[in-house]
Formats: sequence, structure tokens, C-alpha cells
Amino acid sequence: MDKAELGRTLRTRRQEAGRTIASVAVDAGLSVPYIANLENGRGNPTVAALQQLAAALGFRLEIGLRGEDEGAGEGAAEPEVPDAVRGLMASPRVRAVARRLAHDRRAHVSLVAERLQDALLALGAVTGRDVGERDLERLLDLLLLSGAGLEDQGRAES
Repeated sequence: MDKAELGRTLRTRRQEAGRTIASVAVDAGLSVPYIANLENGRGNPTVAALQQLAAALGFRLEIGLRGEDEGAGEGAAEPEVPDAVRGLMASPRVRAVARRLAHDRRAHVSLVAERLQDALLALGAVTGRDVGERDLERLLDLLLLSGAGLEDQGRAES
């Protein structure tokens, strides 16, 4: 993928999510001019910056290396994340919970958001049905409650 195509993809994904560059910049921890330059096909983004952008937009960054004779559609790629799950992951509450969990665990927000998405997809696989907003809310509540319980337990033992 060249820089111009990457820029078009980033802009399209952001616009489809109904997001401004500023809101994505805040969630990704990047500057507005940096993202604007990327969307305009300029700049050389780092893998970390692309991971942060993907997470802020509710996507997972996938990087692969192929030989010239390998087809683009071949290989054991991970299944596509359904648009409904992407939409759920773009909610303000998911971003807030991901920031809190990342802070509490001293992890990067994009990694926490990716793991939240994986957990939601796994929940759908376990139940054998499409997951919805109520499922996501319950998952977030469970994570917050379990974290609070661990904090309370640690204080009680001190």
C-alpha cells in the first residue's frame, strides 16, 4: 500500500465512523497535523502510530510480507471484523474504559482496545450469535468491576 492509498483509507475509515481528525488525534495520542498529513498522503508513519490510529478508529492493524509471486488473498489471514463490532468498539464508553484499563495496567490504549475487541469477538464465538451493544456493556461492566475488586482486595491486604 502506498502513502496515497493509506491516506485515503485512513480518511475513509474516519469519515465512516463519523469522527473528526481532532477526536481521532485525542484517542490515538497523535497530533491533528500529523494525522492530516497522513490522510493527504504525506509523512512516514511508524508502525506504532498506525496501531494507535487503527485502535482509535476501532480497527486492528495487520501487517504482512509477501513475495511477488504470492497472491494478496492467499494465506491464513484472521477473519474480518464485522462492521457491527467495529461500530461498537468506536463508542465513547469503550474508549473511556480502554483508557482507564490501560492506565491501571500501565499498558498502551491501542493494545487494550484490541484485546477488548478480541474479547467481544470471542464472546460471539462462544455464544454462537452476533454480539450487540448489551453484550459490550456487560463485558465492559465486568472488566471494570473485576478491576475494582482487585484494587479493593489489594487495599484490604495492606
